[in-house]
Amino acid sequence: MSALNTSEVQLFLLVGIPGLEHAHVWVSIPICLVYLVAVTGNSTILFIIKTEPSLHEPMYYFLAMLAVSDLGLSFSSLPTVLRLFLFNAVEISPDACFAQEFFIHGFTLMESSVLLLMSADRFLAIHYPLRYTSLLTSRRAARLGLGFAIRSLLLVLPFPFTLRRLKYCQKNLLSHSYCLHQDTMKLACSDNKINVLYGFFVALCTMLDLALIVLSYALILKTVLSLASLAERLKALHTCVSHICAVLVFYVPIITLAAMHRFAKHKSPLVVILIGDIFLLLPPLMNPIVYCVKTQQIREKVLGRLFNIRRR
Repeated sequence: MSALNTSEVQLFLLVGIPGLEHAHVWVSIPICLVYLVAVTGNSTILFIIKTEPSLHEPMYYFLAMLAVSDLGLSFSSLPTVLRLFLFNAVEISPDACFAQEFFIHGFTLMESSVLLLMSADRFLAIHYPLRYTSLLTSRRAARLGLGFAIRSLLLVLPFPFTLRRLKYCQKNLLSHSYCLHQDTMKLACSDNKINVLYGFFVALCTMLDLALIVLSYALILKTVLSLASLAERLKALHTCVSHICAVLVFYVPIITLAAMHRFAKHKSPLVVILIGDIFLLLPPLMNPIVYCVKTQQIREKVLGRLFNIRRR
């Protein structure tokens, strides 16, 4: 990227945990463990799905996409987070900041898209059990996944370029240990109306995904209630538990963080930082755990591989 539009602000400053700057090295230990578990868990899911022919089905392809988006979120934020907490390196160049927020928002939108696809998959499996395999083939699932991944990247592609056109005169202190679009654009001393409007549009796209997920589950619930026996109802709902957990873990922090950035006038910096860290660290950590615990096929394959390794 070329030089920034102004020479007055050459670096942005990241923020760790206010009041605990002296203990950042100790704070880095649990953060490193979270990253390690998240990367190991999602990599394990990808490996199991790739190497087990019985898992080469649309449901597991979407789960693999969820693992890829979680890995992308982890690796996008890891460089600045660990630099800050391990070495107290708070500076980041504007170009590096804009690149990081592109990947963080891109993988966030990708995860939102995958959760939408997974809800549609559950609806088809429950509402059309006899036609499910013909309605959602592996090829269609791959095309849908690729299409939504491209949509996610194209939606956030303007972010770095619209941020680069702004001027940053005096303020350079960010609100997190990584870069976000809504956080960076507030530092500009020039007109950022385009950034505000386009950021709001992208946020609406994410909320549209959530609305469609809620609609899918309303239709799922309607279908489940029409089943004859209680056992059939519980069995149908049990297949959705893992996905419902993933939706809650992803959307609750992101909606809370977006609302605080856009609407809260007297927000606590510490609360914003903690919610931001939850938004970035919790989904990649919890998704593989939830799916390994609640999805029998994944759990059996993972345990089978572990026991085989121990026997050897």
